[in-house]
Amino acid sequence: MKTYWKALLAASLLGGTAVAVITSVSAQSGVTIRLACGTVGSQQALCKSAADKWAAKTGNKVEVLPNVASSNERLALFQQQLSAGSSDVDIYQIENIWPGLLADYFVDMKDYVPESTIKEFFPSMIESDTVDGKLVDLPWYGDAGLLYYRKDLLEKYGYKTPPTTWSQLTTMATKIQAGERKANPNFWGYVWQGAAYEGLTCDALEWVFSHGGGTIVDKAGNITINNPRAAAALEMAAKWVGTISPKGVTTYAEEESRGVWQAGNAAFMRNWPYAFPLGNGDTSPIKGKFDVTVLPKGPGSAGRNAATFGGHSLAVNRFSKNAKVAADLVVYLTSAEVQKERAIVGGYNPSRPAIYKDADVLKASPFLGRLFGVFTNAVVRPTTVTATKYPRVSEAFWNTANSVLTGKTKAAPALKALEEELTRIKGAKW
Repeated sequence: MKTYWKALLAASLLGGTAVAVITSVSAQSGVTIRLACGTVGSQQALCKSAADKWAAKTGNKVEVLPNVASSNERLALFQQQLSAGSSDVDIYQIENIWPGLLADYFVDMKDYVPESTIKEFFPSMIESDTVDGKLVDLPWYGDAGLLYYRKDLLEKYGYKTPPTTWSQLTTMATKIQAGERKANPNFWGYVWQGAAYEGLTCDALEWVFSHGGGTIVDKAGNITINNPRAAAALEMAAKWVGTISPKGVTTYAEEESRGVWQAGNAAFMRNWPYAFPLGNGDTSPIKGKFDVTVLPKGPGSAGRNAATFGGHSLAVNRFSKNAKVAADLVVYLTSAEVQKERAIVGGYNPSRPAIYKDADVLKASPFLGRLFGVFTNAVVRPTTVTATKYPRVSEAFWNTANSVLTGKTKAAPALKALEEELTRIKGAKW
């Protein structure tokens, strides 16, 4: 485990937040499987809970390893370990934009999972997790950006429905913020993810696409980001900073946004589905006071709703000394039984369509059923066409967006410079 710990320490020193505990599942016999789960919201707790049940059934052991919270540092950590041929981690929880980057380091799940089981997942997820015919992982849950809103405050200020356009959101957030600040000076109209990381790529892509500004790079590989609609989208968001959004929003990731929102200090929030059950927890100040809907449209006939598609999968390290057993744990963790529990307790979008019709799931998380169409029609980041160069593409995009949000540059010249940078990254071909 020395390789893992050294890499984790290095990632933490670079700015990642490590989850500083190892939980070991008690069992008296069998092999030990080491699992690197995510850290956002209730991910670690739910991961351990399901691993405990599998261990009890099989007689094996599971260690849920500490991790770094930041997507960027986590990818760097995984790449460092895997490129060294380390067997420290048997199973990795990876993001749906990583299969093309890490495919060589994982087993082909088709060798361990029957075709009938594979067909139980969303075909689009299986497709995105398949690289050159190899099923790199099994989809665990999907994500799509959502707009959270305070039902009680909309009613208080005379609004019958949530905003359907960004202009409406800005107007409503401004009015509600002004009113609430009479009693709460820490109240804000809208919080979101503005830090320079992958989360900003998701948020900014939603702004751009909702304005009819494309998807950075189109499916044919053309660089499309340098256009007036994309510029207008970024300038719109920049105007929020310091007005309806705190200046510090340009350093926010998911949990910073949720912290402000769940404390009752915001009227609107952009976040993923995981924040829904947490906001309705027994100790939450906003329990029962909010709901979710689709993100707003941009202006004019080009305006449309946009929610960036995200998600996580489980992959087995090809250097694992217990790949077969690890694959069995992956099959269990992605089973209908476990995904149902995760949907009810954690609000995670299942990767199996059938669960969206489950009565228990819809009772606990009715928004999953209502937003099924949002999830299935989400905006996809250009990971497939840019292949192994996607991390550089995304980093260039989020840095550009952050520079506009922080007022370092205007959108139009920033996007022109971004186009030039992406052209250099592309080279002769993606």
